[in-house]
Amino acid sequence: MEKIREREFPVTQNRIFLDHAKVAPLSRRVLEATRSFAEDAANFGTANYARWMSGAEETRESFARLINAGIDEVAFVKNTTEGLSIVANGVAWRRGDNVVVPDIEFPSNVYPWLNLERLGVETRFVHAVDGRVEFDDIARRVDKRTRVVSVSSVECNSGFRNDLGRIGAFCKERGVYFCVDAIQSLGALPMDVKKWNVDFLSADGHKWMMSVEGLGGFYISPEVLEEVHPAVVGWDSVVDAYNFMNYDFTLRPGAKRFEEGSFNTMSIHALGAALSLLHEVGIERIETRLLELGDRILEALRARNLRLLSSAAPGERSGIISFTFDADLKKFSAFMAENRVSLTVRDGMVRLSPHFYNTAEEIDAFFDLLDRFRRLK
Repeated sequence: MEKIREREFPVTQNRIFLDHAKVAPLSRRVLEATRSFAEDAANFGTANYARWMSGAEETRESFARLINAGIDEVAFVKNTTEGLSIVANGVAWRRGDNVVVPDIEFPSNVYPWLNLERLGVETRFVHAVDGRVEFDDIARRVDKRTRVVSVSSVECNSGFRNDLGRIGAFCKERGVYFCVDAIQSLGALPMDVKKWNVDFLSADGHKWMMSVEGLGGFYISPEVLEEVHPAVVGWDSVVDAYNFMNYDFTLRPGAKRFEEGSFNTMSIHALGAALSLLHEVGIERIETRLLELGDRILEALRARNLRLLSSAAPGERSGIISFTFDADLKKFSAFMAENRVSLTVRDGMVRLSPHFYNTAEEIDAFFDLLDRFRRLK
């Protein structure tokens, strides 16, 4: 890990970065991928376009491998919201249908469903308790008119890790679509869309995958592909896309039908570089490292009697740990920024989200600074 840290993460020379649940710093290989692409385009125009497209397909395969999907089952999207909106705007809704979502979701997994109210579709919220979403509470909100259950793999504030396997099996048994917003876990925790009966998954790459903003991946199960109509189509949605003047509106057979136009090619190459690092390290190894760093954070919080806002239960932890304490948190955020520490302070909480390259010494340094801040009060 130390060699990868030194080789890949220049951010470590400038600050303690504990904010991967927001926007991650770029690794050197992502920096080089974007620089190389830009230089190629500047020096040669589209002379190497075929190579660009080949690289895009390598990225598609790498993303598919990350979630255990087939290469024809994933599409590039500009962000998580776009992927979720493909589902919300593509299902053949009937008045009186409903969607079940937890009430602690990031708005990306709320507003696309609320937007269906005009069609007579109800959004049913599952009340979370202390940042946890109980499976039984999800099940109680599901009835015969439920069409979709949509949850985050990891909740953005509390870091609660939903039991995707149990929820997916429940949805499969009842013929309900299972949709996952995976942005707070992909790159940090294992994902298996097949094993967990996921019908739809969306996540962009700028958090735990450590790529650039504006590019992510969308998965759709082949079992439900024909049940979701593309609400937005374009020249690249069809099978004979490059025969431009032959208007054959036959949609592509897989997830590519949702890629309606030209790629964000440079960002796709950036994502490919980011994914190569994750595969090199190994997701299981990354998860183990994050839980170890989390153990150190939890121990430090307990030693200071600070209020934990995340679950510490096995199987419910993720890379996010949130807490609070009696202080002006706005001033605390400014203090940490002055001392070159990146974290998130919002909604009355402090959220820490280290990645695998962070060190125990950085965690200790953060708590030393926290102690100093509290003495200044």
